[in-house]
Amino acid sequence: MASNLYGENWELKELIACTEDRNISYGIVQPGQNIAGGVPVVRVNNFKDGVLDVKDVIKVSRENEAGYKRTRLRGGEVLLTLVGSTGQSAIVPHSLEGWNVARAVAVIRPLHDIGPNWINICLQSSSTHRFLNDRANTTVQKTINLADVKKIPIPVPPKEVRTGIESIIISINKKIDINRQSNNTLDTIAQAVFKSWFVDFDPVKAKITAIEQGEDPIRAAMLVISGKTGPELDQMPVLHFEQLAATAALFPEEMEGSELGDVPKGWEVKRVRDILELVYGKALKSSDRKEGPIPVYGSGGITGYHNKPLVPHGAIIVGRKGTVGSLFWEDGPFFPIDTTYYVRPITAPLSFCYYAMQGLGLEKMNTDAAVPGLNRDNAYRLEVIVSDKNILEKYDDIVMSLRSYMRKNQDESIVLEELRYSLLPRLLSGEISVNDLSGEVAL
Repeated sequence: MASNLYGENWELKELIACTEDRNISYGIVQPGQNIAGGVPVVRVNNFKDGVLDVKDVIKVSRENEAGYKRTRLRGGEVLLTLVGSTGQSAIVPHSLEGWNVARAVAVIRPLHDIGPNWINICLQSSSTHRFLNDRANTTVQKTINLADVKKIPIPVPPKEVRTGIESIIISINKKIDINRQSNNTLDTIAQAVFKSWFVDFDPVKAKITAIEQGEDPIRAAMLVISGKTGPELDQMPVLHFEQLAATAALFPEEMEGSELGDVPKGWEVKRVRDILELVYGKALKSSDRKEGPIPVYGSGGITGYHNKPLVPHGAIIVGRKGTVGSLFWEDGPFFPIDTTYYVRPITAPLSFCYYAMQGLGLEKMNTDAAVPGLNRDNAYRLEVIVSDKNILEKYDDIVMSLRSYMRKNQDESIVLEELRYSLLPRLLSGEISVNDLSGEVAL
C-alpha cells in the first residue's frame, strides 16, 4: 500500500509479504544436550553487534534437527531474536549452510528482489524496535510473538533508492565490524601472553633449556617473549631491545614444586579470595532506570542504560545468575545489577584477574538446579598461580596498552552507531535522500 509519509513510488508492506514463502518460523523448541557430531544451532547469545558470533554453539542430534527442516539454514536468511535480548537481527553467512536455530530465533527468507540487506536494515531501525517493544510480552521474560513479527512495517522504495541506502548503512556496519574484529585480535593477543607467561611458563622454561645447553638465558627468554627470530632480535632498535631484555630478566631461571605441580621459583599458588573480591551488584528494575549514558550490566552483558553508576570506575563484571561465569570488561563507570558480581582487585591488577578468571571454569560452576547460579565461596576456593609483583606490573602495562587501542575502536564504533541511528529513520522515511548525503558520510 502506498503511503504519503514516504517518498514518491515508495510502498509500505508487512514483513510477511516480503518473504519468499510468506512464512516466518522459529527454530528447535528444546535443543537439549550438546551432542558431539550433531547439527550446530544458532541461539540468542550468538548475536553480537549485528553479526553472528558462532564461537560458542551447541549441537543437537540429527534426529531432533530433522523435525525442523523449515528453519534449516542455507545462507542468506535474516535471523531475529524473539526472547530475552529481543529485536537483534543478523544475516546468515553461507558458511552456516546446514545449521539450524533455537526456539528464540526467527528465520526470515526475504524475496529475491528485496534481499536480506534491506530487510536487515529495516529490522535494525528505531521504528521497528519501537513496534516490537510496544507488543512484547514481559510477564516472565521479554518475548516477541511471531504474529507481530509478521506485521512489522517494511518501507520498500524503488530499487535505486534501496541500493543507495544499503550502500551507506552497509559501509557503516562494515567499519563497525572491522573495529570489532580488531578488538577480538587484540584480546586474543592479551590471552596468548597470559597463557605463555602464567600457564605454560614459556620464558622460564626457555631460560632453563638455555642454561642446560650453555646458552644465554636472557636471550632465550627474549626470543620467546617477542616471538622473533635471532636476526630479527638483533635488528631491534636499541631502546626496544633493552626494554625486552629487562622484561626477560624478571623471570626466574628455575622451577619448584607446589600443590599444583612445578611452578616458577618464587611464584605462589593463591586462592581467588587472596587476589580479588567478588562484589554483589544491585537490583535496578527497568521501570526505575532513567535515561543516561551509564551501561547497565546483567549476566548476559549490557541490558540498557541509566543516568547514575553503581561503580564509578572500570571493572570486570561476572555473571552470577542466569549466564553463570560470563565475564565482561568495562572501562568506564557502570551499573551491575543483582544477577552479577563485579571484581575488586586485592593483590593483582585487574588485567591479571580478568584473564586468570577465564581459565577457572566459572561457567561450569552452577550451584542452583532451578536458576543457574555462581556461589561466591566456591569461586573463592579456586587456586591461581601468581608471579611476583614486577611481572604482574609488566603484564598489566602490556594489556592496558592493548586495551587503549580497543577503547579507541569501541569509541569510534559508538560514534558510527549513533550516526547510523540518526540517519536510518530519516533515510527509511524518505525525509532525506542518498543524494542529500553526498560527500557528508565519509568512512
